[in-house]
Amino acid sequence: MPAREDGAAVPAEVSANLARLADTVARLRGEVDHAHAVADGRALIELAKGVLMERLHCTPSDAARQLETLAGRAGMTPLEFAADVVGEAAEDRITEVAQEFLARAEGEEESVAVRLRTAESGVLAAGDTQRVAESILDHALRPLGATAVAVWLAGPDGSLTLAGSAGFSAEEAARWRYVPPGVATPARSALIERDTVWLPALAAAGLPSIGQHTLSGGGRVAVPTGTGGRIIGVVEMCWPEPLPAEPGRQRRQLEALAELCAHTLDTWDGVLAPGASGDVLGELADFIDGLHDPAVLLTPCLDGGDRLSDFRIHHANVRFADPGGRPRSRIVGSRLLEAYPRAAGESGLLDKIQRVYATGEPFRAESMAITTLVDQVPLTVLSDVNLTRFAGNVLLILRIQDDAAKLAVLLQHAQRLGRIGGFEENSVTGEITWSDELFSLYGLPPNAVPLSLHDLARHAHPDDAPAIGRFLRAVLHHKRPSSTAFRLQRPDGVARHIRVVAEPVVDGRGELVVIRGAYQDVSAQHWTEVALAATRDRLAETEQEAIERNRLALQLQHAIMPPAKGPIDMPGLRAAVRYRPAEKEHLVGGDWYDAVALPTGEVLLCVGDVAGHGIDAATGMVSLRNALRGLAATGAGPAQLLTWLNLVAYHLTDHVTATAVTAVYDPASRTLRWARAGHLPPIVRHRDGTATTLPLVRGSLLGAVRDVAYDEAELRLDEGDILLLYTDGLIERRDRPVQDSVSRLVTLVEGHDGELEHQLDTLLTYSTADTDDDTCVVGIEVTTALVRG
Repeated sequence: MPAREDGAAVPAEVSANLARLADTVARLRGEVDHAHAVADGRALIELAKGVLMERLHCTPSDAARQLETLAGRAGMTPLEFAADVVGEAAEDRITEVAQEFLARAEGEEESVAVRLRTAESGVLAAGDTQRVAESILDHALRPLGATAVAVWLAGPDGSLTLAGSAGFSAEEAARWRYVPPGVATPARSALIERDTVWLPALAAAGLPSIGQHTLSGGGRVAVPTGTGGRIIGVVEMCWPEPLPAEPGRQRRQLEALAELCAHTLDTWDGVLAPGASGDVLGELADFIDGLHDPAVLLTPCLDGGDRLSDFRIHHANVRFADPGGRPRSRIVGSRLLEAYPRAAGESGLLDKIQRVYATGEPFRAESMAITTLVDQVPLTVLSDVNLTRFAGNVLLILRIQDDAAKLAVLLQHAQRLGRIGGFEENSVTGEITWSDELFSLYGLPPNAVPLSLHDLARHAHPDDAPAIGRFLRAVLHHKRPSSTAFRLQRPDGVARHIRVVAEPVVDGRGELVVIRGAYQDVSAQHWTEVALAATRDRLAETEQEAIERNRLALQLQHAIMPPAKGPIDMPGLRAAVRYRPAEKEHLVGGDWYDAVALPTGEVLLCVGDVAGHGIDAATGMVSLRNALRGLAATGAGPAQLLTWLNLVAYHLTDHVTATAVTAVYDPASRTLRWARAGHLPPIVRHRDGTATTLPLVRGSLLGAVRDVAYDEAELRLDEGDILLLYTDGLIERRDRPVQDSVSRLVTLVEGHDGELEHQLDTLLTYSTADTDDDTCVVGIEVTTALVRG
């Protein structure tokens, strides 16, 4: 009879039940593992069906039959053929590995592709890194002899967190859940070196790691993994037996497997992905603004293949001073290599940033030379550099070392911006010293021999020789400071306008010792002065042309509508007109009025305003006014007259648009029929002193569209009533709506009486318009009607 732990015997029946229960558990576990494997294989087959549906344009059932048929013809299992189809469609790292084995080992490449593709299907189906670890161990690593795998997540401080594992006991995985920064392990070595670490025997390497007690005699392989050029973790694979000294062909398979782990590792436990949200970047920008150090936030730039190509300068705080002296607005938003093209060269700054981004290892350096190209001029300063990976981005702190360096940079900027080059010529030794900018001004390479002042005339335009001679006599003979301007003839054929200033230095005996001075390129200033002179001449011509055009427009306007000298007596009414042109001649517009007796005995009254100013508006006014007079002879009503006038403006003028009010008054019945085309409503002042505006009948702008229907209204007037027609120049203001201005005009009309002409003068005197536009007011007072015989 079996014994229990406390020494008591266990009944045989109980022992048999326990054995059956253990067998059942083992069987069920095997069925579950088999179901997982079948499910992963089925996922791969479903992917292949999808590829066939897209390429053959067939239904799912047809794709399944095609897969079975094509696999049979190729002498392959459906799973092997599915791996081949998916690999051909994907053309990814797994495809490259399979093709490599196809070229080197006949018959082995199919099993490699099946193993890797099946593992990939399991990864895609998995929802967490733990399932990923189990999938790649079952489908891809066990056939290679491996017995365990650990997937590590790299922290920004260089720490390692176990995100998933398979093949280790629960106690072992719990002990290695977190590895602090600074602890040397195979995974940490791969993280630092950013490359695969191949250890034939873990014990010989002397590195502690997960499973070191049970698998100490076996080999280890640690492969860094990540996305977009950023290393986010390490996949560590374990063998119970030693590995070959050289990885051989297996290395490519293991690296492809490590890439699969990045699918869930990148978002494991809420870790920020490379495409950080705008809110996170905004918080980082706020954090950087609170730093006392000059700091820049760099975000990764990925190309179409998720490969890291550069970094973008997302934000710079107010304390950041660009080594090139440019404002922050010039560099924020640009790529690092655009703002600092030499970052990938001499200093290796870009490589340092990429390493920090990939591994999370901070970088610090003192006195790093940072070279900036500003307008193709190299400026180099020594700076202290600190780099830190933070939330999927890189924080760069850049301090220019001392005030002397800053002053040197300022001097370089002054010379560059002012296009100034300094020189010193020793009269005793003949030694000549030029600044770098002076070589650039002369178009000479930096290693060329500097030129003496005595050779100045040979490099200048011949016409400038007299001025250069006077300059040299003042400096060399009279020993006094002097300056002159000349046209430099450079070796590359470019001519530049240069100003040279020189100051002689003498010893105690008055002998010339040194000449110091500077050259300045004033070509831009010279050509600016030339352009300004030409512009002034052109402006004078244009101004004279505008004066002539405005004078012609004003003369044309006065010729067509001479100012009225007094009231106009017509059958049944008295008319008065006031016309006030714009104060500025160039604002002369197209206002017009007309009052004419028709053959029918009726009176045509109209006021209009052509859009625009100048001679075009004046000629447009003439066209519409004359056309309306001719059309009125037909005896048509106001609405019909505006319909015809709209066709004239639309078809027979040069894109003239205008507003107008047209009225026909019958003295016998004292009836006024009127219509409007977008114009302000007329005002009637009744003989009892009240005033009202006429209703806004329908009617749009003249000349805007081809077919317009105008409404017509009718009003009976009494003797003593006054009708006012006006243009917007009487009331228009920039600071109030037109309706308010019309209401104020009605109040003004009610508050003043007297003769008709006096009332019109009052309206012009108290007008509050501020647009300086033409103003036209027509007043009609109803008198005794003339009875038709």
